[in-house]
Amino acid sequence: MTDPTSTGATGPRLTVNKDEPPLSPPSIAGESVVPRGAGGDSLGDDPTAPPIDRPASAVVGSAQPLGVSTLEKSPVLGAGSVAAGGKKQFADRIFAGLASGASGFVIILVALVAVFLVIKAVPALGDDKVNFLTSRDWDVAGHRFGIVDLLWVTVIISILAMAIAVPISIGIALFITHYAPRRLARPVAYVIDLLAAIPSIVYGIWGIIVLAPKLEPVQRALYHLSGIPIFKNKGYTTGTIFDGGVVLAIMILPIVTAISRDVFERTPRTNIEAAWALGATKWEMVRMAVLPYGRPGVISGAMLGLGRALGETIALYLILSKPSAGPFSFSIFYGGETFASKIANNAQEFSTPTQTGAYIAAGLVLFVLTFVVNAAARWIVNRRREFS
Repeated sequence: MTDPTSTGATGPRLTVNKDEPPLSPPSIAGESVVPRGAGGDSLGDDPTAPPIDRPASAVVGSAQPLGVSTLEKSPVLGAGSVAAGGKKQFADRIFAGLASGASGFVIILVALVAVFLVIKAVPALGDDKVNFLTSRDWDVAGHRFGIVDLLWVTVIISILAMAIAVPISIGIALFITHYAPRRLARPVAYVIDLLAAIPSIVYGIWGIIVLAPKLEPVQRALYHLSGIPIFKNKGYTTGTIFDGGVVLAIMILPIVTAISRDVFERTPRTNIEAAWALGATKWEMVRMAVLPYGRPGVISGAMLGLGRALGETIALYLILSKPSAGPFSFSIFYGGETFASKIANNAQEFSTPTQTGAYIAAGLVLFVLTFVVNAAARWIVNRRREFS
């Protein structure tokens, strides 16, 4: 005889035969156990019952259940995935080809510029009557051209500009990102960025007419350090290397500031919060968290600004005085010419292949100098990345 047992108000009904013997509980090694639920004790189970031992090959909840192989699953197609047959999607192949072609084009272009400079410079260097790298004479008509003066002025004016611009740029970037309120930070950032839009010729005219006379008191004050060769008075009040270095620092200021600001803004929040958690002050947080993280970016920005300083032409052409031939001077209160301004100032002398080749040889030295600076910057950044 059967009893109808309801499983719900409207659900199916289950019949149980009372004459059949009850089902025995599961047992292991002759001892009955009460099964537990998956992931823990189920409702209604005996919490004191021992767990059921299962074979090691059938682990419940494993990443690869028994009898299922992940290798048999078809790949899910999507961004960056590989379609059936192992072929990349068409758009990925097009983009990869364009990216590779663009990078290859830049490398080929730089290589062609170097080859052109070498081909044009070698005949002139062969006709040079003095040592190109150690002589101070520059007389293209007499086939005498040395680059010592040009190299010194180019390097010292760029170093002076970097010494002025980089600390100021870091300070402005920190002020914009961590100190200034938002309503003030945005206008300051916009004004600094606008400095990069001013043409070089405007900087040159402003520098020689307006700024250079204002720098005379500073220059006279530094005469007291004449025991140091770079501060020795050489009789020039305006149009000095010092004037050109200050103007050049203003010109590269937006480049270094923009890159420094970007890397400081990307400092991980966890680094900053960790410094606060240690009880650091605002400056200590900047010194321990922000500056170490942004150091590679600041170095990259500084080297990019240095590349701009090395190649600046028109502004320095207008600012620097052209001294007559005389004894060599290390002073920054002296006139001079850089590689770029020398080429621009004597373009009318490009009349013969030898004379033209002399200036191209000077341009080749500037090209190599810029390449070395950028390679050194990349090496420094990569080393900092390895130890950070």
